[in-house]
Amino acid sequence: MNTTNHNKQNKIAVINDISGFGRCSVAVALPIISQLRIQCCPVPTSIFSTHTGFEDYFFDDYTDRMQPYIDKWKAIGLRFDGILTGFLGSAKQIEIVDRFIRDFADDNTTIIIDPVMGDNGKPYPTYTTDMCRRMKELVHHADILTPNLTEACILTDTPYTPDRFKQADYFCIADKLIDIGADKVVITGIRNGSMVTNIICEKGKEPHLLRQKRVGHERSGTGDVFSAIIAADSVHNIDFTSSVRKASAFVRDCIAVTEAFDIPPTDGVCFEEILHTLK
Repeated sequence: MNTTNHNKQNKIAVINDISGFGRCSVAVALPIISQLRIQCCPVPTSIFSTHTGFEDYFFDDYTDRMQPYIDKWKAIGLRFDGILTGFLGSAKQIEIVDRFIRDFADDNTTIIIDPVMGDNGKPYPTYTTDMCRRMKELVHHADILTPNLTEACILTDTPYTPDRFKQADYFCIADKLIDIGADKVVITGIRNGSMVTNIICEKGKEPHLLRQKRVGHERSGTGDVFSAIIAADSVHNIDFTSSVRKASAFVRDCIAVTEAFDIPPTDGVCFEEILHTLK
């Protein structure tokens, strides 16, 4: 019997793809979570040379190897203070993640689900009706849910009509996400002219807005930066609104420095330049 204790340091399991170039997914989460003094333990869902925003890329689906990989973690008795999920490429992967949460989470584990399903009012091409249904089931596990507006609408069966949405409509969507089972929700990156708005809601509290000045272009990986900070802060028991404010400000500052370097939007954000400021 293995009696070695591997659980003396705070750990977050990050279930997401690995892209070698483009600054997204695990390549972003690992250094950010590490900077915030938590061990990051990746569970790869697939391997990409570059993310799918590039015209051509190498892709290796890791689905059939995920469970044997995870079983080795079970064998040495790993437990996690946080579990962060990102892009999942198939219904089978969603099932594996559901099982992972049931096997590894306990009362002291925070489940952070970034339901990477779509953007600009449409699901991603890989997201079938069945996958959307299964993701709705998976988010029942979430302690913290970090959808964008498109994903929030999909999860709550709300027609995507942002031109008609008023503040009360955003708050209603956030409340519905809490009703699904999440303790805390942030609907991220809603654009309002020169401002970007996040809708924050916690169980038992009224929803509220957090706005900041918009800078630069849309860039790959900013959602991964955001969710990694939220995940690490949740393990440190940092106030949720304070965490959203910190994550939003860091993303903004990353975009600003990336604009100064004139980096192509596909290449993500130069978070390395300011990672040392993140605390």
